[in-house]
Amino acid sequence: MQQFLSHLESPLGEMLLVTDAQQSIRALDFADHQTHLLRGLREHYGSDALAEIPAPENIAQAVSSYFAGELNALDDLPTATHGTELQRQVWAALRRIPAGTTTSYGKLAKALGFDDPRAAIEIGAANGANPIAIVVPCHRVIASDGSLKGYAWGLHRKRWLLEHEKAIPPKARTPRTDSLPGF
Repeated sequence: MQQFLSHLESPLGEMLLVTDAQQSIRALDFADHQTHLLRGLREHYGSDALAEIPAPENIAQAVSSYFAGELNALDDLPTATHGTELQRQVWAALRRIPAGTTTSYGKLAKALGFDDPRAAIEIGAANGANPIAIVVPCHRVIASDGSLKGYAWGLHRKRWLLEHEKAIPPKARTPRTDSLPGF
């Protein structure tokens, strides 16, 4: 299967977009995680060979609109991923979490029909294996106590995305006293 690599700019750093001939998103990663992206492509598709092209206009526009504040701009973008049956179920469920909201790993497990509380661990693993950042919004899943927990692309990005979507309040920033006059 022919796959294409495109570069997208974002407030969180350059992003690497992998699409197929039908312009479905196969992967979306941050450039500083390129090794992660290539490993995933080899694992799921047997190759990481990519032809570089400009980003498809509809995807580039949707990503730009999302970062400009149109939080639902990514909702209709087509995705196509390889993974286990559980992973694909989790990834589909992630797409149903509305922007501006969060859920917990346990609630996501229950929504998928799992009654065993330990299922949250498997749901968390499937969530963490998500190859499509932002469009498949795994950043919207947090711990039941409200803490952010892990995010493949860094907790600073998860926090930024949730603050951008107004799902969590902005973290209070403490001014540096060493840069204030008279200190």
